[in-house]
Amino acid sequence: IESFRRSDRFFRLVKKVDAEFIDKEDFRPFIDELLNCHPGLEFLANHREFQEKYATTVITRIFYVVNTGHDGKITARQVRRSNLQTAFLLVDDEEDINKVTQYFSYEHFYVLYCRFWELDQDRDYKIARDDLIRYNDQSLSMLIVDRIFAAAPRPFANSGNESGLEDSDVKQHLARREYLSYEDFIFFMLSEEDKANEVSVRYWFSCIDVLGEGKINFMEMRRFYALQLQRMQNLGHEIVPFEDMLCQMLDMIKPANPDCLIVDDFLQPECCQVSGALFDALFNLNKYLQFEQRDPFMERQKREDEFDSEWDRFACVDYSRLAQEEEAREEEAMEIDWVTVDDDDDDGDEFMHSALGGSSREAPF
Repeated sequence: IESFRRSDRFFRLVKKVDAEFIDKEDFRPFIDELLNCHPGLEFLANHREFQEKYATTVITRIFYVVNTGHDGKITARQVRRSNLQTAFLLVDDEEDINKVTQYFSYEHFYVLYCRFWELDQDRDYKIARDDLIRYNDQSLSMLIVDRIFAAAPRPFANSGNESGLEDSDVKQHLARREYLSYEDFIFFMLSEEDKANEVSVRYWFSCIDVLGEGKINFMEMRRFYALQLQRMQNLGHEIVPFEDMLCQMLDMIKPANPDCLIVDDFLQPECCQVSGALFDALFNLNKYLQFEQRDPFMERQKREDEFDSEWDRFACVDYSRLAQEEEAREEEAMEIDWVTVDDDDDDGDEFMHSALGGSSREAPF
């Protein structure tokens, strides 16, 4: 194996001996060893369910970035073109797990799972349309929620043999499209909170491309934006006509064909960081209004801050929010009843206390 380049040695080490690709189960022994040995994850030692969710999150994040075809099979070429080996080496050396923001950060896992937990009110580990529409104070339109369920890429969706499907298999596939699993939700949330990368651009493009032609025409955009206009009016916001919005977005994106948009238009180096604004304009009213009212000084600060991506920035802010909310709940509970705490409650509180690495912040269990 020494005759191979380092990335290929990594690939051969992780995959099964006779396989030509890495599947999600191939990572489990390595993530389990990380959970057993990494000092930043010691507090999870006696909480197997939490370890399972952490492992699922790390593996799904790896496939989100590395497995560009979203078929559940990571090839040697995809490993060579990714930072996967570098991230594994870094997490092996770095004692603070949260400094490894690529894939392994516990704080990022906590943000993802708490958001899922908040929406999954019936605790069946499935997100239905009525659940997802509540995401981020109902910022998404119902039309895009329907498209997420119908057309958005999903992890591991094509990892099985899809040729010659029986009727029962087709029905099962269609039934799975009626909900989002936790892994599906990770794909959604990573794409929603960071639209400035190729994976998220392709995710949302597939949702807006209703006809499946590989291009977005103005009629499709007008259909999505009509719901935004209605919401602006209902909420008392200043109306931005479709023509004005479209002109502004086309000036930023500068598509090759002025009559439609293709994926490559969004991925141009000079506009990749702002092309996500069009998606927000079409289906996320809160973010679109924030874009319209953006402060140039704050935008400059964002460009100069420590974060490598919009996702890293969002996860840091949201983790702090969750921590503050939990601290406030604990203080309120202590004021109401700080005397009569039985042994079982003590054990539960100890776990909640440790779930964020020893701070008094609650885990969603």
